[in-house]
Amino acid sequence: MNPVIENYEQLSSIMGEMRAAAAQGDWDRLELLEKQCSQRVATMKALDSAGRLDENTRRRKAALIRKILADDAEIRNHVEPWVAQLQYLMQSTRQERRLQQAYSGS
Repeated sequence: MNPVIENYEQLSSIMGEMRAAAAQGDWDRLELLEKQCSQRVATMKALDSAGRLDENTRRRKAALIRKILADDAEIRNHVEPWVAQLQYLMQSTRQERRLQQAYSGS
C-alpha cells in the first residue's frame, strides 16, 4: 500500500475512535486519541509533500479526507456543548467567588 494512503487510513481510524469517544463522553480517551492524531498528522506532512500520486490514489486520499472531516465535524458536535457547559460552570464559580469576596470584605 502507498505510504501516504496508509497514513491517511491510520488517521481516519484514529478519527473514528475519537468520534466514538466523544459520542460516549469519554473525554480522557478523546484527549489520548487527539495526541495520537497530532503525531500522525506530523508524520503525514513530510509524506504528503514527497511526491505525486496516481489518479486512483488521489481519489482514495480525497475520500479519506472527506471521512476525516466528517468525523471531525461529528466530534465538534459532541465536544462544543460540553465545552460550553464547562465554561458556564467556570464563570459561575468565578462569580460566586467574587460575591463571597465582596461580602466577606476581602
